[in-house]
Amino acid sequence: MQLAGLLVLILAAPAAPLPDKVSQLQWLAGAWEGDDGGTWNEEVWAAPRGGLMLAYHRDTRQGRAVGFEFLRIEETPAGLVYRPLPGGHAGTDFKLVEAGPGRAVFESGLEFPRRVLYWREGETLHARIEGTRAGKLASKEWVWRPVASDRKTAR
Repeated sequence: MQLAGLLVLILAAPAAPLPDKVSQLQWLAGAWEGDDGGTWNEEVWAAPRGGLMLAYHRDTRQGRAVGFEFLRIEETPAGLVYRPLPGGHAGTDFKLVEAGPGRAVFESGLEFPRRVLYWREGETLHARIEGTRAGKLASKEWVWRPVASDRKTAR
């Protein structure tokens, strides 16, 4: 087969269907933490159950809380939806638009963040937000490791 013919077959191949069950995002479950330039981040995701995954995120600096967020991923008739509630305020729905093994990309109609991405690289969890601020592309990324089961010190 010629290279051009192979390329046409690859491009014409149907995309894999997006996950429609939160159980397909089991890889996200767990307690994660990391240092973001002096701000300690924690994100804890409960295992999927009942069509729902719940989480919280907490930021602390110098022993004081400086931010928090409640999170959920929910099965809806339109597919999986990520719903962050920053600071406990009303949130915005982000629809799952792309997924693969250990990767999920959610998108909203906001300028920033427009996209929320999670992906695993081995034992590391990455999170990234992307969008536009003042007409320019902007992003922020976090890198977390699993919380050590024997860690009992407060930050």
